[in-house]
Parts: sequence; structure tokens; C-alpha cells
Amino acid sequence: MTTTDGAHPRHRLDDLLQNPVRFSVVAALDRAGTLGFREVRDAVEVTDSALSKQVSALEAAGYVAVSKGFVGKTPRTSLTLTRAGRAAWRAHLAALREIAGPPDADR
Repeated sequence: MTTTDGAHPRHRLDDLLQNPVRFSVVAALDRAGTLGFREVRDAVEVTDSALSKQVSALEAAGYVAVSKGFVGKTPRTSLTLTRAGRAAWRAHLAALREIAGPPDADR
């Protein structure tokens, strides 16, 4: 399989999105837009601390925006995929699809 620049598509995979938890977080946010921390934690089935660590990496890269607020007196944290995060996600998926190739219709 070749690309227009001659490099294998694996070179276009985003290293940050290679981590399964970060991949799952970004996938969930791509589908939903904004989710609460608890919703993401439950969706990707990780602990609070594991999610917090991965969200920090995504936030540092500019892929996820973290908002903190209150509902009544209860603190709430919301996660939103940024424009840069969405672009990185789409490019990563495109590279994966190119590596995988078209589905085999004969199977």
C-alpha cells in the first residue's frame, strides 16, 4: 500500500492517540461533543486517576478542553474535543483505514 508521498501511512498515526485509553476518550468525545468526567470514565471503563492522567496528556496537546463548574454545590468537570483534537482524530482514523485497506467484500 502506498501513499501520495511514498511513506507508509503508519508514519501519519498520532503517537498520542496510540494509547488505548486516550483513543477511547477521543472516540467518545467525537461522538458526543461534550461529556462529563464521570460519563467518560464509565464509557472507557477506567479509574478516576487513570482517566485524569490521560485527559491531562490530551489537554496538554490541545486535543481536549477541560471545564470545571458546579451543579448546585457539586463540582462537575466537562470534557470537550477541541478543533485540533477533532482534526488529529480524523487524520489518525484516515491513516488506520489506509493501513487496513478496503474491506474484503468476499468474506
